[in-house]
Amino acid sequence: MSDAARLTLTTVEGEGLRFAVHTGRFMMTLDSGREAMAASPVQAVLAALGGCSGMDVISILRKKRQQVTGYAVELTGERAAEHPRVYTRIEILHRVTGHGVSPAAVADAIRLSDTKYCSVHAMLAASVEIVSRFEIEEA
Repeated sequence: MSDAARLTLTTVEGEGLRFAVHTGRFMMTLDSGREAMAASPVQAVLAALGGCSGMDVISILRKKRQQVTGYAVELTGERAAEHPRVYTRIEILHRVTGHGVSPAAVADAIRLSDTKYCSVHAMLAASVEIVSRFEIEEA
């Protein structure tokens, strides 16, 4: 399976670093610098990890027939002080709200995402410490 992306600099004049990104039928913007109007490439990596993990976890919880009424994924990344300023540690917090949601079901869903399904996690885990945890709130 092959994926492709095309990036076009939209801030040709001046010092802007804004790129229009086209991936198949979809478009997004990446930006960096003082006047950024979109996520930087490094922030996009963090968001990609959260999206990948979150999509896995909620899909698994639905299959387990958990009554989830709300779900958020919060990520915090620590970066190296020197260039290249790679992530050295990322914490993923899964906040699940619902009726009688089983902690064991949430833990299992996160484990499966982290170890089997999330491609972004698999790419980053070789070089970044990734810690996942969760909180459940009764609706």
